Amino acid sequence: MRGPVRRAAVLPVGAGLAVAAALLLIGTVTDGSASGPRTASAPTSAPTSGTAAATPGTPAAARTVAVTSASGATVAAPRARPPAPALTGTDLDGNPVSLAAFRGEVVVLNVWGSWCAPCRAEAGDLALLSGEVRGAGVRFLGINTRDRDRDAARSFVRAHGLDFPSLHDPTGALLLRFPPEVLNPQTIPSTLVVDREGRVAVAIGGAVSAGRLKPLIDRVAAEG
Repeated sequence: MRGPVRRAAVLPVGAGLAVAAALLLIGTVTDGSASGPRTASAPTSAPTSGTAAATPGTPAAARTVAVTSASGATVAAPRARPPAPALTGTDLDGNPVSLAAFRGEVVVLNVWGSWCAPCRAEAGDLALLSGEVRGAGVRFLGINTRDRDRDAARSFVRAHGLDFPSLHDPTGALLLRFPPEVLNPQTIPSTLVVDREGRVAVAIGGAVSAGRLKPLIDRVAAEG
């Protein structure tokens, strides 16, 4: 049996031309050309909240702070540094600690956990470096994460001679205050250098040595 005959809608000639012109215009606007629609791709360097927008003539590497390995870490230009979030809480002994208390000094933020093998590998260098740069107005502040037992974290501190305070962040809530392109909460350890105005100037994911970190600290500290 033959199916029902579908009748095409018939438009007057003038109306048909108008519809065709409108469709052609829509295709041109959405595609940027008259060759047909395409799927728009996401921008590759859209500024994120808290970061400076790119300016003409600014090298791509200096436009925003982005987490990288220690070997590729650089100091971002001041206008490209996002503000560090407010960090408040208690240290491993229950005493109140806040990042704001260090304003006016360069702060090295180190994220660590007693369960983390790379943290153990870098701890000796951080202990040595924290004392070496203190005279230049540089302070170290740790963020101890995923250690629900403070005793384990305190044992780590004693074993490696870490004499700087650490915020106790067992759930990782403090880490989530940072933009993920600056601090990936899944990357432990991580190290940030915060300038005297409270902006993130350096972002490192993974273990770092004193030899890699000190030149970066020195550059930020030399800004006055």
